[in-house]
Amino acid sequence: MIKFHSYPLGPLQTNCYIAEADTGECLIFDPGEEAGKLIDEIEKLQLRPVAIYLTHAHFDHIGAVEAIRSRYGIPVHLHPNEQEWLTDPLLNGSGRYADLPDIRTAAPDSLIEEDGERTEGPFTFRTLHVPGHSPGSVAFYFEREGTLVGGDALFRMSIGRTDLRGGDHGTLLNSIREKLFTLPDDTTVLPGHMGPTTIGDEKQMNPFLSGM
Repeated sequence: MIKFHSYPLGPLQTNCYIAEADTGECLIFDPGEEAGKLIDEIEKLQLRPVAIYLTHAHFDHIGAVEAIRSRYGIPVHLHPNEQEWLTDPLLNGSGRYADLPDIRTAAPDSLIEEDGERTEGPFTFRTLHVPGHSPGSVAFYFEREGTLVGGDALFRMSIGRTDLRGGDHGTLLNSIREKLFTLPDDTTVLPGHMGPTTIGDEKQMNPFLSGM
């Protein structure tokens, strides 16, 4: 079974998740900031990173990408709709704020071109393109563990904002209804911010989504 570790990082407390396999290998989702803290945790747990997967390329999800990629020599995976965002602060949003440094990383090593099952080392999971918060948002579903790494699409009693570049409210609602709400109700959702929830709870109680 896969064990998930959560680390809220940076000024926006963006959740980075480390998925740990029994073999000691791990996947890193959304290393948004505080690379030194992440590296310390990886070393403390004696893990061997296999890859970085990004739910999307907003600045608060990618700030530590280059440091982690360089440290461990691992590939970065991202949806093609946002492949240029890693190198462009205006696209990833960091260039919009005078009090933030411009965030730039190298291009992704691999593109998540379509939905479907992927195998990465000992990990098997399904990718789900869920645009709306951003055009290249992707969620990662671990069926055996009943866990979804969901990025900023769906939160506990809320949804992702849609007023940023490429966002669209109707598209996001469709993504949640057609992709996420088809998962089992007991699926744990690990969101990009704040604490976890479940698909069933959001179907019943999310004010944006109840009755969908």
